[in-house]
Amino acid sequence: MMKKIIFLLLFLCSFSLFSCRESNRFKINVNKSRVNVDIKRFDKDLISIAPSDINEGVKELYNKYPDFFPLYVESILSVPPSDTTRVTELIDSFLTDSVFQRVNNDVQSKYDDIGDIEKSISTAYTYIHHYFPQIHLPEVYFFVSGFNLSIMMEDEIAGMGVDMYLGSDYPLYQDLTYRYMVNSMKRDNLAPDLISALLFSTFRMDSGEGRLLDNMLYRGKVMYLLSVCMPDEKPGNLIGYTPEQIKWSESNERKVWASIIDQKHLFSTDSFLIRKYVIDAPFTSPISQESPGRLGTWMGWQIIKSYMQNNKNVTLQELMKENDYQKVLEESGYRP
Repeated sequence: MMKKIIFLLLFLCSFSLFSCRESNRFKINVNKSRVNVDIKRFDKDLISIAPSDINEGVKELYNKYPDFFPLYVESILSVPPSDTTRVTELIDSFLTDSVFQRVNNDVQSKYDDIGDIEKSISTAYTYIHHYFPQIHLPEVYFFVSGFNLSIMMEDEIAGMGVDMYLGSDYPLYQDLTYRYMVNSMKRDNLAPDLISALLFSTFRMDSGEGRLLDNMLYRGKVMYLLSVCMPDEKPGNLIGYTPEQIKWSESNERKVWASIIDQKHLFSTDSFLIRKYVIDAPFTSPISQESPGRLGTWMGWQIIKSYMQNNKNVTLQELMKENDYQKVLEESGYRP
């Protein structure tokens, strides 16, 4: 009996070590050829403008941020950057609004020190550059949006609306948006949201089939790459789930997969149905009202993990180029 117990323990230890090696097979030394990210604090420069010196302050923003400020003006203020008079009026209104004065003060306080965020983004950029050196890594800017926008993504610019990440319990969020969205409006989600947006904008949907399967596995590929690039992040922060939602998804994975198969949804090309599985929502309605939203993305991620575990010769570059999702599913050996 004792020999059996010892054998079982050795087997479990070996399995644990194997799992660890598997999950770390793409791990790199991030201190070698590190990409250091210095976040541009447009938010601080904007907030610090004195209303009594608004004209000079706005002029300085044009000079200091010649690429970012015009984009900000178009995306947030919705006016032409050339209309400097109107831009100045809107900036002045924003800075003197009592509600946003409070919000901007909270941004200054909560994001005074951003060393942890710069470190997290730098690590992700280092991974991306290591495995995909051809990808251009945009400069990162922080901005305040008046609760307008979380992310701005252009070829040269990645902007984060930090007023959208003041904490799930931030009082002003309660009347601003839906509860399921507030769950991920916190500091821990900021860096993962930025890198996720960058990866999704870089690696576009690459299948002509347009089935639920294709959408699930495309998103699963990006989530897998995201987890490689941010190895120290919790799965919940990567996908925007609470610990309870992660637990529900893991506990019900087999039932969810069975439901997708039984309802004959996997090969459906119904765009309305597909959206129910992959867009942000209070729950994934084809599954249950107890489920988290975007279960199609979560399930796609699990299938891709199984595929990569069972196909150790497949590189990250080959994974991201693969668009035969029927083949990926068959070779994944996925059995929840």
